[in-house]
Amino acid sequence: MTIAAVLLLIASAIEYKKGLFKSLGFRWNKSSAKNLLLTAPLLGTLLFLFYYYVLVPVVTHFTGHPIDFSVFEVYTGNLPEILKILVYVWISAAFAEEIVFRGYLMSQFTKFFGSSNISLVCNILLFGLIFGWVHAYQGISGQIVAGITGMLLAVIFHIRKNDLWFNIAIHGFLDTVFLIFVYNGWL
Repeated sequence: MTIAAVLLLIASAIEYKKGLFKSLGFRWNKSSAKNLLLTAPLLGTLLFLFYYYVLVPVVTHFTGHPIDFSVFEVYTGNLPEILKILVYVWISAAFAEEIVFRGYLMSQFTKFFGSSNISLVCNILLFGLIFGWVHAYQGISGQIVAGITGMLLAVIFHIRKNDLWFNIAIHGFLDTVFLIFVYNGWL
């Protein structure tokens, strides 16, 4: 995902030149310290709790298949490894996934199909489905839950008027709480 983000940054740089970061949603005037250090961590934590205590049980009930978190088992109780994966997750998931899905793809979709309500719903659904597909290693339930989570992140991106810094912070804190659960063996 990090490579995709770099390639899309290059593509945006070619298309927008000086407006590169603005075109993706990197606008400091929209993101205050309070939003990034208080609101985003709180919202990221609430999103994780909704994810884990509501979405996971409901989706698992309907599919009959639990989410496959086995790839994360190596990090349970392993502080050096959990700290490494934490840095990786902030780079690959929080930054890269948000640049790719919200900053670039959602913005390009809007550029081509407009910003009508129908276009917005299609935009959110399409990239939510793709976001879920990217999480195939978690099994069908993980894909559905990740897809719904991606759609919620897209809604937040839209409500915040394309404030990518805020989405990066929410995504990073959501994944940080997830890794706290992994480290403690609570999954």
